[in-house]
Amino acid sequence: MGKTKIQQLAQIDRVIHEPARLMIVALLSAVVEADFQYLHQTTGLTKGNLSVHLSRLETAGYVEIEKSFRGKYPLTICRITKEGKQIFDAYRRVIKSAL
Repeated sequence: MGKTKIQQLAQIDRVIHEPARLMIVALLSAVVEADFQYLHQTTGLTKGNLSVHLSRLETAGYVEIEKSFRGKYPLTICRITKEGKQIFDAYRRVIKSAL
């Protein structure tokens, strides 16, 4: 017997379910790429907190991070990966279905 829609909530991906990471993945799913400063300003997270959550998403394979320099200034570009997009889409379907 299959799980009911509400029971599917127990199976959601806990990596992106955390509110800060959910904000990051939602933002990145809507753009081709975003720099660290944009994510920092848009999410309202501290730089340290944002960095920790991006690292967790990168470790999970949901976000790709590219570090370089623009002139003398560090530049961190973030992109959602194909897997990250699939996980986010599945997450949205489960939440929408259950609610």
